[in-house]
Amino acid sequence: MSQPSSVRHEFETVLEPLTSVPLERELPLGQRLWQQGWLRKSLILILLAILWEAIARVQNNDLLLPSFLQTSHALYDGLLSGELLGKVWISLVVLIKGYLIGIVLAFALTTLAVSTQFGRDLLSTLTSMFNPLPAIALLPLALLWFGLGQNSLIFVLVHSVLWALALNTYAGFLGVSETLRMAGRNYGLKGMRFVLFILIPAALPSILAGLKIGWAFAWRTLIAAELVFGATSGKGGLGWYIFQNRNELYTDKVFAGLAVVILIGLLVENLVFDTLERVTVKRWGMQR
Repeated sequence: MSQPSSVRHEFETVLEPLTSVPLERELPLGQRLWQQGWLRKSLILILLAILWEAIARVQNNDLLLPSFLQTSHALYDGLLSGELLGKVWISLVVLIKGYLIGIVLAFALTTLAVSTQFGRDLLSTLTSMFNPLPAIALLPLALLWFGLGQNSLIFVLVHSVLWALALNTYAGFLGVSETLRMAGRNYGLKGMRFVLFILIPAALPSILAGLKIGWAFAWRTLIAAELVFGATSGKGGLGWYIFQNRNELYTDKVFAGLAVVILIGLLVENLVFDTLERVTVKRWGMQR
């Protein structure tokens, strides 16, 4: 007795092209605007400014809490006279010097750590010792060793940048897959060339996170050091501007100086680091 055939007959259905529905749909104006990150962040800042103005008017004490409008006026006067810009320039010059030195030392330390067992032990020991130590606590020693000048500030800045960046970079290096490592070795990459062409590109998200943390630590350490330390070589930075106006009870200028600190942090975060992420790790598909 013959078995029934289990072969299923195939057939093809030709579908009519869907022309009644547009392939692209234009989003409403409100939805398109809401997708802009800068606009959402600007709305948050506007809401904070309104809240600040309302609390200041209820408080009604300019010495304790000047209003947003009074602070804006003090900020405008400081920028127009050039005083605030001069203080910002002094602080940024010192900050960039310490930040760059900290980056160089961090990469040298992590390169040694991924290359030798001694380097790994050295990095682990030093980070365990010095990472919990506040950078500002080293300022008295820095003044004793380097005297009254920029070198003391640069020393504490290097300390604030070095350990956070070294830890993040080393963690990123450890997270590089063995496949990429083997590919680099197959191409004959060793030592510094292996770090530059394999480890750094693969660990770039962790490195950028370390750079962000190092920048934040360095910026707030500098302002705190200038508040304690004062002027260097007869010139004071942004922290000294805040400290001096606090002594003279110009609270609106104190808030103006703090606003400049915040604005510089926002500009660096959104213009420098966001741009770096957009042209590297986001473009390469390593980060959402």
